[in-house]
Amino acid sequence: MSTLLTAHALHVETAFWPLFNSLSFTLKKGDRIGLIGHNGCGKSTLLQVLDGTLAPTSGSVSLAGQCLMARVEQHLPEALHTQSLLQALHTQSLLQAVLAPLPADAREAQRWLAERLLAQMGFTPAVMEQQTATLSGGQHTRLLLARALIRQPDLLLLDEPGNHLDLPTLLWLESFLQTWQGSFVLVSHDNTLLDAVTNASWILRDQTLHSFALPCSAARQALQEQDESAALRHKAEQKEIDRVSASARRLATWGRVYDNEDLARKAKQMEKQVARLKDEQTELSVGPPWRLVLQGDALPADRLLEMDTLPVSPAPGQPSLFTTGVARLRSGDRVAIMGRNGGGKSSLLRLLWQQMNNASPLPGLRLHPRLHPGYYDQTLAQLPDEASLLEALTPFAPSADTRKRALIAAGFGWARHSQKVSTLSGGERSRLLFVGLSLARYSLLLLDEPTNHLDMEGKAALAQTLRDYPGGVLLVSHDRQLISESCNRFWLIDSAGLTEWHSLEEVYARLQAVAPAPDSRLALQSTPAGADDDEEALLARLIDLEQWLADDMARKPKHQKPSLQAQWQEEIARLLNQLT
Repeated sequence: MSTLLTAHALHVETAFWPLFNSLSFTLKKGDRIGLIGHNGCGKSTLLQVLDGTLAPTSGSVSLAGQCLMARVEQHLPEALHTQSLLQALHTQSLLQAVLAPLPADAREAQRWLAERLLAQMGFTPAVMEQQTATLSGGQHTRLLLARALIRQPDLLLLDEPGNHLDLPTLLWLESFLQTWQGSFVLVSHDNTLLDAVTNASWILRDQTLHSFALPCSAARQALQEQDESAALRHKAEQKEIDRVSASARRLATWGRVYDNEDLARKAKQMEKQVARLKDEQTELSVGPPWRLVLQGDALPADRLLEMDTLPVSPAPGQPSLFTTGVARLRSGDRVAIMGRNGGGKSSLLRLLWQQMNNASPLPGLRLHPRLHPGYYDQTLAQLPDEASLLEALTPFAPSADTRKRALIAAGFGWARHSQKVSTLSGGERSRLLFVGLSLARYSLLLLDEPTNHLDMEGKAALAQTLRDYPGGVLLVSHDRQLISESCNRFWLIDSAGLTEWHSLEEVYARLQAVAPAPDSRLALQSTPAGADDDEEALLARLIDLEQWLADDMARKPKHQKPSLQAQWQEEIARLLNQLT
């Protein structure tokens, strides 16, 4: 198995502390790695180091000569916000850099692949011409994935690609990664996705990398068992340290009382032994720096808000995406707003938030006069980039002392309080916004994709705190586990507008029936129209299929894909018939 990438003694130092130290590993063909860890531990930074975007403080990364690597970022680059989708796929920095060595006429020949990729991800020709600034978060994520896949890389670095994706597209992503023949490193907090597509796990913790040849759930269990074993060793070692320390103190006391140099000398020897034992003692993991808790108030009223024929548009002055019927929310309701990307879920929350801060809300919206709402924006734009951490929390709590205590409790030490928000990772920025929301007691929470940057422990804590939340909650999320564990009502936005459903399974069935997940095998394996008539294309396809079949059969039985093998064998037989 050929080596694609080698990292040696990687060390990254920040202004406040080292993110990781002496990381050494190799990535080989066939590796399907899940990279997990607490928010702010350095996962995204590690991917940036691997693809050369960020230079490490020390250490080196070596890429195999024939290996093509691409990274799917968390956020859409600022330069693309004024370009159409097809223009974005033909920028100098990405596609053009790959196609530059080819003749000019060969570049235009690849346009079909860009269009096919976008179509497979649910973009219509009309949407392809839209400005990227008008797209939803899920559409941005699919665009970033298309930008990486069009290069047909050998190694993919995916930084939380499931963020913002609706259920059909998330299932598409899962299917694509299962069937894709390249290697990848996937940063994600989606346990279900990681278990379905990975064959190994890296857990970044305590500035080091714990590697397991296991999918996510099994790897986390193995690390937990290691932690339990380490805790037992630490306890036994501490017991021995305490015993020797007590003996050293007794001997030192006897040496002074009886003026005995031998006893004093033995006491000093035992003190040195104690110091050595402490140096060699098993280290325990620090664990997550913060636990998410949201406080709220319940208003004694039968409704917090009521909508009646309220038009919802993506931006002021644009045509409405849908018009609501009659919908009400009261204290204790935890409503999941569901639907496909681009349907208007986030637009509805933004509209409600704007109207709640408007002295004269729209006629189709009625609000409780004492309503105190809080808003989690999926773009995290509520936190100004140039503000310090302490300043960013001012709208949530005027008292500086209160804000300082909250930051320290959330794992942001006092030395970081002057740090700029723009320097935070996505996970740390999300944590900071949740810290702000926890400082105020809101009667209504508007949460737009709150789990996008939360680690697995954070998502479990969010589900628990929402279950106990006394006020009302409007939740836009595609996280299946969070919705099922925390919500008691369901609003679906589709072609019929906004409708209420009482069964989560029925909502999922409708979402999949309306727009089934596209076939990922077509994304990069199909050929342009008319190419099937070309004998060379058929032969190239046959060679690829035979190679994929051989590679998959060479894997361990538990990692093989029998269904795919059967499909490949059927297509091989069909192609052989065509060629003979």
